Amino acid sequence: MSESSNSISTLDIHEIMKTLPHRYPFLLVDRVIDYRVDEYLHAIKNVTFNEPCFTGHFPHRPVMPGVLILEALAQATGILSYKTMQELPDENSLYYFVGIDNARFKQPVEPGDQVLLKVNLLKRKKSLWKFEAEALVDDKVVCAADLMCSKQDIN
Repeated sequence: MSESSNSISTLDIHEIMKTLPHRYPFLLVDRVIDYRVDEYLHAIKNVTFNEPCFTGHFPHRPVMPGVLILEALAQATGILSYKTMQELPDENSLYYFVGIDNARFKQPVEPGDQVLLKVNLLKRKKSLWKFEAEALVDDKVVCAADLMCSKQDIN
């Protein structure tokens, strides 16, 4: 984590990979550009044509699947949650995506786009976390949803 003089907290890909268990081709957060534990996180997903989903979705007009946009937002919530708990993933538990409400897709996301992922923690009750989430391209909302996630033991 790096801190600048104006107190913006950032995470590079190396710190993200310590915080999330996801790996290629399913790690969908490239950089965290700002966050505050127990409050919010802003991250970036760079969309490139060489991602596996574009070979079939759609070959004549590549569009990032909406479920992957939601997954990128869910991964952003995972980073915020782990930073808030001051923990890292371990082999005994996973942070699961457990609910989506009010999901809306406003416009397609295509290769070359840079998606700004914004998640705000609404509430936390035991292991259940609820977030307000938005994905933006060029300052326009492309996807918005309320997400629920939960850290659960897997043994």
